[in-house]
Amino acid sequence: MSRPNGIDHPQPHTATVLDESDEQHRRVLAALRADPATEFIDTLAQQRDTLSRLRTPDAAELQNEAPRWVHYPWRRTVVAVLGPRSFATLRLDRNRNLITAAEQARLSGLRVGVVGLSVGHVIAHTIAMQGVAGFLRLADFDELELSNLNRVPATLLDLGVNKAVIAARRIAELDPYLPVDALTDGLTPDDLDQFFDGLDVVIDECDSLDMKVVIREAARERGLPVLMSTADRGLLDVERFDLDTQLPILHGLLRGIDSAQLAGLSTRDKIPHMLRFVDIARSSARGAASMLEVNSTLTTWPQLAGEVVLGATAVVEGVRRIGLGEPLPSGRTRIDVAAALDDLRPPPPPADLPTPSAAREVVPQDAVLAVAAAAARAPSGGNTQPWHITTGIGSVTVRIAPERSSRMDVGFRASAVALGAAVFNARVAAAASGHTADVRIDEHLTDGCPLQATIRLSPGSVPDLASLYGPMLDRGTNRNHGTGGSLDPAAAEALRSVTDHEGATLRLITDRGDIEAAGRLMAAADRVRYLTADLHREMISELRWPGDADQDTGIDILGLGIDRNDLVLLEILRRPDVMAWLADWDAGHGLGDDTFDKVSSSSALAVVSIDGDSLTDYARGGAATEAVWIAAEQQGLGVQPMSPVFLYAHDSTDLADLSATFAEELHGLQTAFHRLAGTVGLRHALVLRLSDAPQPSTRSRREAYPRNMVEV
Repeated sequence: MSRPNGIDHPQPHTATVLDESDEQHRRVLAALRADPATEFIDTLAQQRDTLSRLRTPDAAELQNEAPRWVHYPWRRTVVAVLGPRSFATLRLDRNRNLITAAEQARLSGLRVGVVGLSVGHVIAHTIAMQGVAGFLRLADFDELELSNLNRVPATLLDLGVNKAVIAARRIAELDPYLPVDALTDGLTPDDLDQFFDGLDVVIDECDSLDMKVVIREAARERGLPVLMSTADRGLLDVERFDLDTQLPILHGLLRGIDSAQLAGLSTRDKIPHMLRFVDIARSSARGAASMLEVNSTLTTWPQLAGEVVLGATAVVEGVRRIGLGEPLPSGRTRIDVAAALDDLRPPPPPADLPTPSAAREVVPQDAVLAVAAAAARAPSGGNTQPWHITTGIGSVTVRIAPERSSRMDVGFRASAVALGAAVFNARVAAAASGHTADVRIDEHLTDGCPLQATIRLSPGSVPDLASLYGPMLDRGTNRNHGTGGSLDPAAAEALRSVTDHEGATLRLITDRGDIEAAGRLMAAADRVRYLTADLHREMISELRWPGDADQDTGIDILGLGIDRNDLVLLEILRRPDVMAWLADWDAGHGLGDDTFDKVSSSSALAVVSIDGDSLTDYARGGAATEAVWIAAEQQGLGVQPMSPVFLYAHDSTDLADLSATFAEELHGLQTAFHRLAGTVGLRHALVLRLSDAPQPSTRSRREAYPRNMVEV
């Protein structure tokens, strides 16, 4: 077969890629256009339009790549296609991220040989379609017959054509840039070098047991892996001669017989070896029965197209793993679809989510117990309640519980904020019972406790605090979206006043652009939390699903401010394997979208800060935070605490301990947030999102007395 103007067509399966920037190629194209029997197909505009919509970093650059024309002489057709880089990017785009762009590039260097192009046709075509090889060599001496069309994806127009040529043509029509060799004389012991030269993986789908042994001996000698599938109960066979050149051929199933010995056996004497090789004891009943009918009522072993396609799926996955260096041992397995269908079961029905209750807990009548119960009502990160509360005669003690700390609780600073909020609640409850509260805070006790607050009650009147008792008991987290309305100046002044009274500093972010900027910073920090394995594990451990054993700590998923129909997304977000892949791809940039949306819907962000580094300072900040929270709710605002990952980090060491991979990014986010909030030089106790939002339907529960309180 030849091409116009003297350009030879070297093989009957090869398409010619023509570049109009090449003078000789232009002459070829002109001759083809002048041939009335040649059809031109041009869908470049559509291809470029689709390319322009890809979400890849180099999509714009690829638009400038010159297109090509591809001549398929067996079809008398010339097709316009994108240039090689653009073509590969667009054609394989729907592989991402099941196969990443980097993995695809690595696989493009893999060279695969396939022997036997009946079953092997589907395998070779799937390898090409999935882009898991950059070169294919196909070997088969046989020509297509009508009886092959039950499993070979060819057509009546291909009858009488060599099977390797048919497969190669079909691959060329899929990807004209993929090099394919077709050895139409098949494979014999005399031309092994021609077939094996330069290959990385060998796939055996030939019919002859003798050649199967020859192929494996040659592959073992060259250190090449061999994969094979058989179309009965999904048998996949893998021999990793690339990892161990001492492996026995066919896993030793031939009992040490080599190709020379096998060649000397009669057809009848080979049957026991063939039966062991195909694992006849585990074959399907129909398959085993059919074997008894070969040369009687059947001419050959039967195969079904569905089984062939299934086998191709398994083999191609094996090739992908080998190409990427992923685990794939030598051995055999079965992917038995029939058995799986026999085991069909209806899925369990989705669990009904309970109707949440917002009932207030019973308040103890005893003053000391009421103070202790109020302390236990304080907010804490993830509602972990990181304290031990004990009651004595006229006193309540709140101690940080180190065993309830987390990675984000850097240096117990978050726990100290929670303890400070508990102390504020205790003071309010004491005032409501007609007492004053004398508070003593001690750090780094000799028993290892990081921080302890002791509240001693004395008769007395503190009307301002006493008036907060009801609002304190009603305080809760509102994670619903706000309306984005502005913060009333009078409300802002009230919040500043209570913060000053507790010895802390309040910065209110009220400018719409600044609120959105803060939302972007917090969303980016949330992404880090999702993508850092320990942080993600701790975050998910804080959530409580209906039916969980411990409902008195953590955050009820019904209180997350997520539509009930969207809660199913949590099943994805809670999976560490999913987050690990996103981290590996440096992806997951939408993980913080909900945070951004909620922050952007806020009326203001209240940043409570302190001037000091000690745990006592953080406890003071916690008291101020609780005071601001209660005051904000009195102003009709919904309040949600926001704890970006970097909140309690003091230096680069702290940030690296939080997330070594993202430490530099966290430093940038922390610095930007300090500048935005005007808190450079201060430490953050907590950030509160203030919004005009509908009331939440769920309140976080608390551990009940005496579980987290001990009388002494």
